[in-house]
Amino acid sequence: MKISIIGVGLIGGSLALKLKQKKAAEYIYGIDNNSENLKDALSLNIIDEKADFKTGIEAADLIIIAVPVDSAKNILPEVLDLINDRQTVMDVGSTKSGIGKSVENHPKRSRFVAFHPMWGTENHGAKSATAESFAHKAGVICDREKSSPDALELVENIVKNLEMHPIYMNAEDHDVHTAYISHISHITSYALANTVLEKEKEEETIFQLASSGFSSTVRLAKSHPEMWVPIFKQNKENVLDVLNEHIFQLKKFKSALEKENFEFLEELIVNANKIRGILDK
Repeated sequence: MKISIIGVGLIGGSLALKLKQKKAAEYIYGIDNNSENLKDALSLNIIDEKADFKTGIEAADLIIIAVPVDSAKNILPEVLDLINDRQTVMDVGSTKSGIGKSVENHPKRSRFVAFHPMWGTENHGAKSATAESFAHKAGVICDREKSSPDALELVENIVKNLEMHPIYMNAEDHDVHTAYISHISHITSYALANTVLEKEKEEETIFQLASSGFSSTVRLAKSHPEMWVPIFKQNKENVLDVLNEHIFQLKKFKSALEKENFEFLEELIVNANKIRGILDK
């Protein structure tokens, strides 16, 4: 199978490496506006050939859109305009409603499968790609009833080759759930990093005293704005909902400390500990 990947960065590059490793792809074209990124992808054997937009799409059996979600929303209709009824298109975006709505009335909508691999790091670019990224993670397929059976089957095989376990849901539910378990984590990390940078002016002190707990909590603050601003924009209402709840929870901790109500503080922490039973399953 010949595959074209639009956006050969962390996610697109990792997909390419894994699909090559599993021999699910015989040839991979890379399409990217960043010439340096394409150069890296070629030198690292992530892709076999760089291609322009039209040529790369027409040459592939499967087209994977792996660009920021606002760009994916704009590119997807153009890709569907160029394909035939035997080609399949999938995306890997962290939001799904807006992308799906961009092609809901497109005559070739059924050739598109909405997909979100639940994995990512704070790094970006082809140099950060790794083949073992997706194993044992969730691969979410959205609105499968809107995709042709053969297109859906192909993407399900991709998920299998990535060694992910498939989860099916509609796009709206996906965006709600990812706001709670992914998007708010990034906002919290950005806010914590800004708090420390505002209050602690001595960079050397931050470096010397930073514990593993602090480093892991603010790790996501190193994530690239080119990816995350579009995600927050596309999923604004859901992110605002969870952000309001998060602020409410922070106010509980603030109130407990202000009033020296340490019993209530303990209750808040004990309640938070319940997450262990969910994550450690």
